[in-house]
Amino acid sequence: MQRVERFVNALSRKAGLAAGTALISMMLLTCADVALRFFDLPIPGAYEIIGFLGALAVALALAATSVEKGHIAVDLLVNYLPQRWQILLDAVSSLFGLTLFAALAWQSVLYALDLRQSGEVSATLGMPVYPFAAGIAVGCALLCLVLAAEFGRCLRRLGP
Repeated sequence: MQRVERFVNALSRKAGLAAGTALISMMLLTCADVALRFFDLPIPGAYEIIGFLGALAVALALAATSVEKGHIAVDLLVNYLPQRWQILLDAVSSLFGLTLFAALAWQSVLYALDLRQSGEVSATLGMPVYPFAAGIAVGCALLCLVLAAEFGRCLRRLGP
């Protein structure tokens, strides 16, 4: 089981690096567009590309952030519960998150397939939109793997 968790964590870190790359690309494109506007030479489609990259950055960062426990958690009252109850609440939380993000991943796949079939493209550049919806599905699916591993870890900690 630990081998699976290590694989999922490594995959999540790689997705996090991809998210960071998307974020840096957004920054560079924004700076270049602003600088070139000074010379009345804006980059066509910069707004579209930045929007697509932003969606990818958020989706691909989900799993890595979850592995690092970087999401906001309010555990003021939970800390006063017995250890077993805390683990049980973590398990339930992981299961709810897994269910939610599995639904999001599935619907994102369906949406990406629908966009591909309809030939939907961006307004300025005419870029296909479906790869970005598929990227969101990948990010949500990776988070599902992380949450499933967390759920399994909680069950092991609860013991028989």
